[in-house]
Amino acid sequence: MAGENVSFPDTFVLLGFSEYPWLQIPLFAVVLVSHILTITGNSSIILLSMMEPRLQTPMYFFLDNLSLLDLCVTCTTVPQLLANLWGPEKTISSWGCITQAYLYQWTGATECALLAVMALDRYVAICHPLRYSLIMHPWACVCMAAACWLCSLATSLLQTTLTIQLPLCGHHTLDHFFCEVPALNKLACGDTTTNDLSFILVAIPFAVMSPLMVIVSYTLIGRAVLKLPSAEGRHKALSTCSSHLVVVIMFFGPGIYMYLQPPASSTQAKFLSLFYCVITPLLNPLIYTLRNKDVRSAWIRILPLKVGRKAFQAR
Repeated sequence: MAGENVSFPDTFVLLGFSEYPWLQIPLFAVVLVSHILTITGNSSIILLSMMEPRLQTPMYFFLDNLSLLDLCVTCTTVPQLLANLWGPEKTISSWGCITQAYLYQWTGATECALLAVMALDRYVAICHPLRYSLIMHPWACVCMAAACWLCSLATSLLQTTLTIQLPLCGHHTLDHFFCEVPALNKLACGDTTTNDLSFILVAIPFAVMSPLMVIVSYTLIGRAVLKLPSAEGRHKALSTCSSHLVVVIMFFGPGIYMYLQPPASSTQAKFLSLFYCVITPLLNPLIYTLRNKDVRSAWIRILPLKVGRKAFQAR
């Protein structure tokens, strides 16, 4: 028994929403449809940006990265959730749990940083339009996106590696529907001071500095927009930011509430996580499609709408 590694069991039990058995089948149907629409919507935005030259700009380059992140988030968490909702088996292998924790931590931190970079892009576009192409050079955009991904990867490797080294003493039941670092930390039977400290230190650049950068960027944007002489100019400037602002509120709102202000119950935390993992990736492409004239115009040009065009011409 002394040589037995009890840090991680062979499997983990994910309680998920098992306390609501009547909810599992309806929730399965909703999550499945949302998952299909999420993959379709985000994949479509990436393909559309590749096919339409007018969308090959810094703004849509970052939007492609956001869509890729949404695909990663939903594909990391939702398949296991669907399996647990559908069948009586509520387990996940230890390697599956570790992989899920790494990927979820990586994508979550990357999205925090990327949304801040997207706010910076909108600030440069509105406050310094004449220097926009010089500042937001394609290579500069690639470097900023790469920095978001790589810094977040380093964060994920640090936090998750520290977490999986904690002694669990046989504990293997997670009161969650997927494996994430905070949930795994709660199973530890040893000292978690190092893990808690690393979590706080990482929260400073990603969960504090990123939303602060967004707030500063939009404060400067608001000041610049108010100085525009015409109402039409103000409306046009704000319309270029509205989609990103809605996405920022949807992401940072639940995220800050979950991690910086822990909810009162695990059930509340699970529903907030469900919103982040299922609803947000679903709504992001819809927001950018419905509220963005360039994207709508690109769909009209690319999609083979011959029947619709003929019917319009016949009228």
